[in-house]
Amino acid sequence: MLAFAVSALLAILAGAGLVLQQILNANLRAELDSASWAGFSSYFVGLTCMALLAVALRDPVPATSLAARVPWWTWSGGLFGALFIGLAILLVPKLGAATFFALLVTGQMLASVVFDQVGLLGLAQRPIDLPRLIGIVLLVGGVVLIRR
Repeated sequence: MLAFAVSALLAILAGAGLVLQQILNANLRAELDSASWAGFSSYFVGLTCMALLAVALRDPVPATSLAARVPWWTWSGGLFGALFIGLAILLVPKLGAATFFALLVTGQMLASVVFDQVGLLGLAQRPIDLPRLIGIVLLVGGVVLIRR
């Protein structure tokens, strides 16, 4: 139970960090007058932090032969991260942080339910059932209420 509580708290803090990150990125965009350079700066700082973490953990660089065997599509996570950062930089100032993230979570849940349903990319299949459908309806209702 304690492990779940700690994990849940860390996930909540990560979510709060995402909100703060996007507000900072939107402010940087306004200061630099460039969404692309604000996004680049965000990724550069993130890349630097991840490199420092790898060094601190003494995590060895994967062998080229291992990296070459990885399916091409597994490398595309950064593309979706860049899409998220770019859209957030543009949309948070227009929609507000609460509406943007309510819509973001709704999109994540809709995609997650579909990915679970079909077992996409190696996920265990979990059928769409009534509680999941109710959850989706409640999320969409939450977006409508937050947007007001």
